Amino acid sequence: MHRLYVYLGAVLLLVLSACDPSRVYEQNVELPENNWTVENAPVFEFAIEDTTKRYNVYFNVRYSLAYDYYNLYLRHQLVGPDSAAISSKLHELHLMDAKTGKPSGKGSSDTYDLQALALKEVRFERPGNYQLRLTQYMRRDPLPNIMSVGVRVEEVTE
Repeated sequence: MHRLYVYLGAVLLLVLSACDPSRVYEQNVELPENNWTVENAPVFEFAIEDTTKRYNVYFNVRYSLAYDYYNLYLRHQLVGPDSAAISSKLHELHLMDAKTGKPSGKGSSDTYDLQALALKEVRFERPGNYQLRLTQYMRRDPLPNIMSVGVRVEEVTE
């Protein structure tokens, strides 16, 4: 019976991924006890095969309305297939409206998911595996009420 559930889950995942042809990669990592520590800097590895295309890179953040701030600072570090650093940048994501407190993203109850465009129309010069590291850059460590973070890479379609 357990194998049947595993099989059905795999089929469902395959069907859902087939419905999103622009997605090259997407992965989210749950954070222990909904706390993001500075030393917990997830690394997301994705493969680029077509260097003639442009790609958008999004950051995914799942957070609770109990989050104490309206924004989230995080730094990305992108490394190419040859282990050379490609880019590093500090980003500010607005999880809530600073004036009204209205949460950004999609959600219900007290949990929201935000997908924010971080790198627009990137051209990767070499085929191969790239690594993108995300580090929280807030003054608070650990940072509570951040449930998961992730990365999505998709082809730019015209």
